[in-house]
Amino acid sequence: MNAIVALCHFCELHGPRTLFCTEVLHAPLPQGAGNGDSPGQGEQVEEEEGGIQMSSRIHSHSPAEGANAEASSPGPKKSDMCEGCRSLAVGHPGYISHDKETSIKYVSHQHPNHPQLFSIVRQACVRSLSCEVCPGREGPIFFGDEQHGFVFSHTFFIKDSLARGFQRWYSIIAIMMDRIYLINSWPFLLGKIRGIIDELQGKALKVFEAEQFGCPQRAQRMNTAFTPFLHQRNGNAARSLTSLTSDDNLWACLHTSFAWLLKACGSRLTEKLLEGAPTEDTLVQMEKLADLEEESESWDNSEAEEKTPVFPESAEGQELTKCPADLSSLSGCGSWQPRKLSVFKSLRHMRQVLGAPSFHMLAWHVLMGNQVIWKSRDMDLVQSAFEILQTMLPVGCVRIIPYSNQYEEAYRCNFLGLSPQVQIPSHVLSSEFAVIVEVHTAPRSTLYPVGPEDDQSLSKYEFVVTSGSPVSADRVGPTILNKIEAALTNQNLSVDVVDQCLICLKEEWMNKVKVLFKFTKVDSRPKEDTQKLLSILGASEEDNVKLLKFWMTGLSKTYKSHLMSTVRSPMASESRN
Repeated sequence: MNAIVALCHFCELHGPRTLFCTEVLHAPLPQGAGNGDSPGQGEQVEEEEGGIQMSSRIHSHSPAEGANAEASSPGPKKSDMCEGCRSLAVGHPGYISHDKETSIKYVSHQHPNHPQLFSIVRQACVRSLSCEVCPGREGPIFFGDEQHGFVFSHTFFIKDSLARGFQRWYSIIAIMMDRIYLINSWPFLLGKIRGIIDELQGKALKVFEAEQFGCPQRAQRMNTAFTPFLHQRNGNAARSLTSLTSDDNLWACLHTSFAWLLKACGSRLTEKLLEGAPTEDTLVQMEKLADLEEESESWDNSEAEEKTPVFPESAEGQELTKCPADLSSLSGCGSWQPRKLSVFKSLRHMRQVLGAPSFHMLAWHVLMGNQVIWKSRDMDLVQSAFEILQTMLPVGCVRIIPYSNQYEEAYRCNFLGLSPQVQIPSHVLSSEFAVIVEVHTAPRSTLYPVGPEDDQSLSKYEFVVTSGSPVSADRVGPTILNKIEAALTNQNLSVDVVDQCLICLKEEWMNKVKVLFKFTKVDSRPKEDTQKLLSILGASEEDNVKLLKFWMTGLSKTYKSHLMSTVRSPMASESRN
């Protein structure tokens, strides 16, 4: 993340000051921060965690070098700084961490070496400790502009027995130029920075209580109440943060925390390039996710109104291990168990296991929208079969009940998993709108040969595919099915390539569905014109027409409402007239 994280302090003598800052460097290090990508001479490696190697460059400076560094630094002069305004000792060049994964360096020092960055951090520091403060003077706030960057600031107090009001004012700020990114990172930054502040306040509170126990300052100040306060500080007004927390490794720890914060905040949000408009599958998935979130919120609200029963501690573990009798959802009690080996791996694998004729019949029913019923004792096998078969359909056309102890009607699901004991109604067995796959334990004499993608575990099963209206071998079938089978039989194409071909085929036919939907449902064209359109689309055959009508049910609500709103608009009516 291209940002700067800084710790600021309001000094009673010098006003707002930057104590410590960490910045991200994608280029070679600036002068004074070290050279090279790896720890070199005079560099001590301190720790390595999460792919970040931290090192402290501690080498001696001659007086001339110190004078030149002070003269070239954009920060305040030594005479304008007190112990409370200074973090690192004179001559300390700071800390540096190397991210091995991205070759990015995280450099920490008191002030940025670049004059422009110093000005930006300085202005943010002043605003965070003066005018840009939330009510109570302690808490998070957001401010900034395009010219000087946008700032997330969290102000807080640190206990000090020698300070006015027994506390000193600090802030941690995060500065970056991307306003949207910073706002989206608000919850993450708030939680992590709040953790850093709590740790600092906890350490300072222990020191404060120890000092108050040894020499209470409140009673001493009450006895000398008429003495001017500024004359009784005796030089103790300026105390460093390391003294207030009694932590000599404070700045090294802050460097580690700030470096991790920058890395983690930059990794949690990534930009994705979308080429063109989102697909129908993407829109349907977004709509389903929104419906689930709305449903979960309604459940949360209803549960909050009801009184939650309290179970005894001894029975809690027993409740968690119980499974309902009707396992009709993927989130059932056994879904956490590891997947067995007896599963289908791909469409090509399923075609090898079932055989070409049985797979052709099954795929035809899937594409036509007929109900596909699997009867097996192996739930993992049924679930894997549905996961493979549903890749041939748009997301909006898939309705799955993965496993049930009773038959469910076709209007509820087009993929239904049943246990072998379930009786299927006779009208479904003889229906041309359903296909049934029964899985039996195969005798040794009928074991099918093991293919290159197969495993030994599936060889113990025998698959029987039946339907009330079997697809004849000489039937052409929908065009997309013929192309899918051609890709599956082409051994020069890998499984990944076949998956990409399937995505392209679905997009091609979904575009035809969109044209047909607008032509028939929105524009209400006559039947003769529809037949001409189907001929132009190359989908005039009976199976192709059935496929298009079924896939039309998988269009997203967003697309349908967009078309309807376009038709109802005044501009659209004028153009049609």
